[in-house]
Amino acid sequence: MGRAADRPISAQTLASAIGAQYHGSAEATISGVASLEAATSRELSFLADARYRARAEASLAGFLLVRDEFVSMGSSIKLVHPAPHLAFAKALEILFPVAPVVPGVSARAVVDSTATVDGAEIRGNASIGRQSVIGVGTVIHSNASVGDNVTIGRDCVIRPGVSIYDGCVIGDRCIIHSGTVIGADGFGFQPTASGWVKVAQVGRVIIGNDVEIGSNTCIDCGAIEDTVIGNGVKIDNLVQIAHNCRVGDHTAIAGCAGLAGSTIVGARCMIGGGAMLTGHMTVCDDAVISGGTLVSSSVTDPGRITGVFPSLPHRDWMKMAATLRRSIKK
Repeated sequence: MGRAADRPISAQTLASAIGAQYHGSAEATISGVASLEAATSRELSFLADARYRARAEASLAGFLLVRDEFVSMGSSIKLVHPAPHLAFAKALEILFPVAPVVPGVSARAVVDSTATVDGAEIRGNASIGRQSVIGVGTVIHSNASVGDNVTIGRDCVIRPGVSIYDGCVIGDRCIIHSGTVIGADGFGFQPTASGWVKVAQVGRVIIGNDVEIGSNTCIDCGAIEDTVIGNGVKIDNLVQIAHNCRVGDHTAIAGCAGLAGSTIVGARCMIGGGAMLTGHMTVCDDAVISGGTLVSSSVTDPGRITGVFPSLPHRDWMKMAATLRRSIKK
């Protein structure tokens, strides 16, 4: 089953808005979107990969976003674009517009008198701490908690149940999904004869512009220096980023990945789901780390890193790793 648009739109108008060439009737109207398998005669779908051509040919979709090579395929009306998936994303923004921000503070919100929230929307049961600044056009959803001395930029969306600890800085146009915690103490303890002694974590979390963070992700504050997330970074659900990590601009990190303390990841990297970086290492720009990979030393060359082995007693593992390295060098 597809999703009905907020209101129908002329197919020709939509094509023009997303920069696609239109091949069809001027009167045709799009009423919603759906997958190739589920689409009906008034719905839009897309074909971005030739491997799914057979599905597209069998589809009942009345409108298809395709590359030029598929314009004559089937009887559906075509919207032709060199990057159909990207064009489809733009179409979704038009068909399902985001509700406008309604500036103001709910009577059920708790906003400290020293906080600045002019032009922001603060919903019920949200809390904003002392000296915090919330940018114009930002929405703080219900039950989100923003600590003291926090700065959040313009046009951000902080979803319900997000916790942002004292002193954190978040740039413009960021989206943080429910259950995520920004700025909790890093895992810093020193062993003694009588047990563990907590080491105060006095750094902050600094997040750049255009960052999106999924649900139930944790980004810990720095021990002394800040934990830093660059511009345009995309982080999935259930990701752990430990104290003092630095993530370069436009890197993407998939679900259940973990970055141990003081890991530095370059720009434009892709870290697959469940990958683990063991800390105190550097990953160069443009590296790709496959899902489930355990990275225990710095990555110095762009390209793909993959490695998954069953666990072994530590001594046996080290011997096997040494043997593998010697065999590769041969």
